[in-house]
Amino acid sequence: MSNTAQMQIRETIQTYFDSMFESDAEKVHEAFHANARITGDTPEGFVQMTVTDFASFVSAQPAASEAGGTPYLEVLSLDVHGDTAVARVRDDYIGNRYLDTLSFVRLDNRWSIYNKLFHIEGPAQG
Repeated sequence: MSNTAQMQIRETIQTYFDSMFESDAEKVHEAFHANARITGDTPEGFVQMTVTDFASFVSAQPAASEAGGTPYLEVLSLDVHGDTAVARVRDDYIGNRYLDTLSFVRLDNRWSIYNKLFHIEGPAQG
């Protein structure tokens, strides 16, 4: 695994997290491939979103960064193979602790999230 690829993917993960922490739709579009899907199970049921749907959802939330929220992001694993990668991350968002499986593709020398599969582990800890 190239250190450069790992560093670039970690930067994309940080942009992804910042998009949620700052309620920034533009950063959602920066982190995700245009055809990506966001999928997971919530107390309200199974959720499937496009990047545009997710960006709208994120921008409609109060920004934790402005409310004095404590950021929590942990990269649990990162596997890179050629122009694809998978990361498992744990983060706090809108009162919940999430375990996200993020798949990545590298196109035109840029890493972007192609799929987000999320699971709510419980209440946020921060």
